[in-house]
Amino acid sequence: MGFVLQDYQTTLKSRATLTGTGVHSGKPVTVNFLPADADTGVLFHLSNGSESREFRALVAEVGATDLCTMLGDPAGEHIATVEHLMATLFGLGIDNIVIEIDGHEVPILDGSAVAFVEAIDQAGIETLAVKRRYIRVVKPVRIENGASWAEFRPYSGTRFEVEIDFESPAIGRQLFASDINPDIFRQDIARARTFGFMKDVERLWAAGYALGSSLENSLVIGDDNRVINMGGLRYPNEFARHKTMDAMGDLALAGARFLGCFRSYRGGHRMNAAALRRLLSDRSAFEVVETTRRERGRTAEMSAVTGPVFAPWVI
Repeated sequence: MGFVLQDYQTTLKSRATLTGTGVHSGKPVTVNFLPADADTGVLFHLSNGSESREFRALVAEVGATDLCTMLGDPAGEHIATVEHLMATLFGLGIDNIVIEIDGHEVPILDGSAVAFVEAIDQAGIETLAVKRRYIRVVKPVRIENGASWAEFRPYSGTRFEVEIDFESPAIGRQLFASDINPDIFRQDIARARTFGFMKDVERLWAAGYALGSSLENSLVIGDDNRVINMGGLRYPNEFARHKTMDAMGDLALAGARFLGCFRSYRGGHRMNAAALRRLLSDRSAFEVVETTRRERGRTAEMSAVTGPVFAPWVI
C-alpha cells in the first residue's frame, strides 16, 4: 500500500464530539467536529465563556512550539496541542472541517490519535465536488540546527522519513519511513503515544506543563531507563512513529496537502514548523497543483492552479 491520490476535497458527513483533558493544562475540554464547505480548510472555533475566536490551522498562526504546537498567542487567546488532531485529519484525508472547542487545549485522550480516528469514522467522510489542491515540492529545501535537520524533497507521493536519536537506551536511534495513506495511518501511526521521562516531570510541573499527564495518556521512561507503562509498547519503534505523527500534524498546517518527501533527524515541533515556513517562503521550491486527467486509476496529468484563499503562500 502506497500513496493514494485523492482528486476531490473532503469533509465530514455529520457531527462528532469528544471530551477529555488537556495534557498540559489538566483541564477538561469538549471538542465538536462539524462538516464544512469546500475551501474552508481546518477552522478552530474557540468558545470559552465570554471568549469567542476563530483560528485557521495554518503555520502562520503558530505562536509556540516548545512542548506542543500552539495556534494563537501563548499569553492570550490560543489553542494548544493541536498536532495529534491535525495529524489525524492529514492521515485520513480531511480537507474541510470546523472544530468547536470550549477550552485552550485539544484533549490528549490516550496520547495517540485513536480516539480522533474513531470520531472521524463515526461522523463519516464526504467527498465534495471541488478539486483538491496540492503543494508539490519541486526542489529540495533543508534547514539545520546543530546535529538536527529537516528537509523536503521532490517525490511522487506523500512520504515521511523520521529518525530520532535519544541517549536513553529505552529509545535509542529509531526510524519510521513510509508513504502515507489512510490505511497506513490507521495501522502504523495512529496508535503511537506521546512520551516523556519521569526525571523531567517535576521540572515540567513547576513550569505549569504536563499537569494532565499520566500513565493513561503518555509513555513514560523511568529513572532506570525502562518503559514503566503496564503492557509496554504498542509498536517496537513506537517513539519514532509518534514523532512521525507529530510531524504530520505540524505539516498539516501548510494550508493544503503536500506532494513530496519530508525527512528529519532529531527534529521536533519547532524544526517542523521552521522547515514548513522555509518551504512556503520560497516560491521556486513548490507549485500548487490539482489533477486534470486520470488513466487506469492513476494520475496522468496535474496542472498548476491558484492556491486557496486561506493558504499562507498567497498573502
